[in-house]
Amino acid sequence: MFDRFSSDDPGDDARERMVRTVASRVDDERVLEALESVPRHAFVPPNRRDSAYEDRPLPIGDGQTISAPHMVAIMADRLDLESGTEILEIGTGCGYHAAVTAEIVGEEHVYSVEYGDELAEQARDQLAQVGYGGVSVRTGDGREGWPEHAPFDAAYFTCAAPSFPDPVVAQVRPGGQLLAPIGTRFQSLVEATKREDGRLERTEHGGVRFVEMRGG
Repeated sequence: MFDRFSSDDPGDDARERMVRTVASRVDDERVLEALESVPRHAFVPPNRRDSAYEDRPLPIGDGQTISAPHMVAIMADRLDLESGTEILEIGTGCGYHAAVTAEIVGEEHVYSVEYGDELAEQARDQLAQVGYGGVSVRTGDGREGWPEHAPFDAAYFTCAAPSFPDPVVAQVRPGGQLLAPIGTRFQSLVEATKREDGRLERTEHGGVRFVEMRGG
């Protein structure tokens, strides 16, 4: 299935080193197994594939980036994902984070919204090429979520927002989780649990730096 990328594959050793690098940051073994299973090099531009398994973000075009592996791992760990969990992702980018999520919950349970037409189309192609074609990707404003597939058990953002958008909060079931970089110039990774009355109980997990959400 990965023949298209075989000539650019840095090899299993590089992927295993990446996993060892981030292992101390997470508690859930399934997250590490997902990181080892998903070929990150397949989601980065050809001229960046020699850096694919370094623990840092990389540009993917259109002013966007693929998140550093440790951040993908931390976010998946925070969400405490389970097989069958219905997930909304805001900011598909190249599709890598969605693939890691799909590895844990099942590809048919991941719904992702990407603002840029070209990135969305590329992500669909890449996800299908590496075996995650069941991930649903649509082009649109992430602030609107994806109401047709609500309610979701959790929603996470791969881009920074000033606050959790009300439509996305409404699409998460009571008891569900939201996770996002919140802020503009200064951002914090904020985890929130939606209460029965619709309000959010929030916990901050330190400063981060993500590209800002587009649209609105």
